[in-house]
Amino acid sequence: MSQNNENTLMIILVSCVATIGGFLFGFDSGVINGTVDGLQSAFSSDNAGTGFNVSSMLLGCAVGVFSAGRLADRFGRRPLLITAAVFFIISAWGSGVSTSSMEFVVYRILGGLAVGAASVMAPAYISEIAPARFRGTLSSVQQVAIIFGLFSAFVSNYFLADFAGSSTAEFWMGYQAWRWMFWIELIPATLFLVALMFIPESPRYLVISRKTEKAKRVLNALYGDDEGQHKLQEIEASRETNESKPKLTDLIDKVSGKIRPIMWVGIGLAVFQQLVGINVVFYYGAILWQAAGFSESDALMINVISGAVSIAAVFVTMYLIDKVGRKPFLLIGSVGMTFALGTMVYTFANSGLDANGNLSLGDQGVVALVAANAYVFFFNLSWGPVMWVMLGEMFPNQIRGSGLAVAGFAQWGANFIVTFTFPIFLASIGLAGAYSIYALGALISIVFVYKLVQETKGKELEEMQG
Repeated sequence: MSQNNENTLMIILVSCVATIGGFLFGFDSGVINGTVDGLQSAFSSDNAGTGFNVSSMLLGCAVGVFSAGRLADRFGRRPLLITAAVFFIISAWGSGVSTSSMEFVVYRILGGLAVGAASVMAPAYISEIAPARFRGTLSSVQQVAIIFGLFSAFVSNYFLADFAGSSTAEFWMGYQAWRWMFWIELIPATLFLVALMFIPESPRYLVISRKTEKAKRVLNALYGDDEGQHKLQEIEASRETNESKPKLTDLIDKVSGKIRPIMWVGIGLAVFQQLVGINVVFYYGAILWQAAGFSESDALMINVISGAVSIAAVFVTMYLIDKVGRKPFLLIGSVGMTFALGTMVYTFANSGLDANGNLSLGDQGVVALVAANAYVFFFNLSWGPVMWVMLGEMFPNQIRGSGLAVAGFAQWGANFIVTFTFPIFLASIGLAGAYSIYALGALISIVFVYKLVQETKGKELEEMQG
């Protein structure tokens, strides 16, 4: 197939616009990390209350991601991303102006709806725009954007707290620094909304919606007339095998009457990504390291270092994923995380307590930091980007929206459970006990990937069977 007229620059630019949603996903997830002390002070919350304030966004994420696939099949990928951008703006402003825990939770849930929608629609949109030969690389940009969003939130939190003196101190215009941590997000959220006005709708959605002429114009603009026509014929042929409009019941095999096996694999990928505990680092990193005896300033700086390590890992994956494949990265990541988490459990279990009741790692502090950053590196080398890449491409066209909805709902549901329970675990079984659970999740994921996950490298979306 000729690639001479392919508009590679346009494909990359359009994909990058979609990944701004990933940046906001990361920023919105990471910004809470530096605001926990401020939330506790402003709303006088206990451990369970703090856990709910932090994890409340994830309830919105679960609803957003479950609704996103079905709404995207009905109204289109682009309109849904535009709606998410508006919700990001409302949530960023509202979270900063909140005067009560209930008000804060409402705005965070709105942000969660946006994060949930963006988390599945951005990689799905990219996978439906990009050619197979570098689809994995472009889809991995989504994880780069997520991590860069996290990193940006960590850096922003660090400097705001540093300039103000602490996250709870007044910074500018009489408002505390933790409120400005949320308001910084208004800048990229507004940029996302404006940029979305200039990208096309997914051609595969247009074909499924029987808007063939519009799909043809988009495909010709992306791939040139000859290749665009060829891809249009491939997509139409795939659609003809499923004449009905996409619906949730398509996830059930018509012959056996059981849920399609590919759906269980998608759910497994989504859930295991969370059971390794990565979002404990993203959401509670500052609290985690303060519990291990570091100051607030040092804990926020550790977050910045972890963010930089994450970005480096994702770039490695971007470069190699379309050469090596998806499954090898998942296996490497699971093994690496198992050993790194095991090391963290050992250091936490063998540490003492200082006069304030916090862990005192002593000489083991360096080992814990190295192990934690190795854990973050292996996650972002593998399960971070690869899970989203696979969910965006592993389902056949007919069930992609529904499959993403169910898998995404499972992912955010697991995320909520892990995030909500961490402060409770911290107060009951301690860091060593909590991280033992995450290490077990990483160990079991090795078997899951080896036995059940199939490679998708180099396949056109029309070849996915499910």
